[in-house]
This record gives sequence, C-alpha cells and structure tokens, in this order.
Amino acid sequence: MSGEHDLVTLLRSLNAVLQPDTYVFVSRPGQGIPPDLVPRMVFQESEGTTFIVLRDEAEALGWSYEFPCRMITLNIHSALDAVGFLARITTVLAKARMGVNPVSGFYHDHLFVPEDRADDAMAILAQLAADS
Repeated sequence: MSGEHDLVTLLRSLNAVLQPDTYVFVSRPGQGIPPDLVPRMVFQESEGTTFIVLRDEAEALGWSYEFPCRMITLNIHSALDAVGFLARITTVLAKARMGVNPVSGFYHDHLFVPEDRADDAMAILAQLAADS
C-alpha cells in the first residue's frame, strides 16, 4: 500500500495527534536493546545506539538523556518518497523558533517537539492544515 505523494493533499489532510507521554533521546554504547525495553525508535550510529524512550523508562534504567519532548503523530499515510511534506512542516515550526526531530515510519511521520512547546506546535499544525 503506497502512501500519498501530493503535497497539497498531504497538507490539507493533515491530522496531528499529540501523544500523552514524554519521550527522551538516549545514546548508549554498542548495539542491542535491553530486555523489557520497548523503545519508540532505535537507530544504530557509529558512536552507539540512539533510543527514543519514555522518560520514565530512561530514569528507571538510570540513563542520562536529552531533549524531553512530546510526540505528534501526523495521521496521514504519507509516501516514503513524498517530496516537501516534512520540509514544509519543519520550516513552519522553525519560523516559530521551535526545534523538532522528525521521524518517519512506514505509514506516518512523527514529530518530537520540546515538551513545553507541544501545544504551540499543535496550534501551528492546525493553522497550516487550515491554510492549505
């Protein structure tokens, strides 16, 4: 099942959903996932393994972390090779002086935004969809 490619359709159909939990980014040496940990994302880099996990999980493991954030799921099935969708969104958030870490899954894109700016991000995304 391929996703949507058309930028106008993607922006008009944008349905952002703010997830309730706080996530953090962690870098650990080596590879592998500790038992009983269910990370939101794992990415292998030459310096170590990057995890996006719940803040509570990182704290329970005694892990140092950075970037307490909230996850916004963009509920439209964007094609993996869609052009400009995340660029448009991240540009609008950057104009509001908001850092964002986008992650693309097979079906949806997800935005990790600063925990204290989540409501701002949601308002900006709603306006972007309305203006498109």
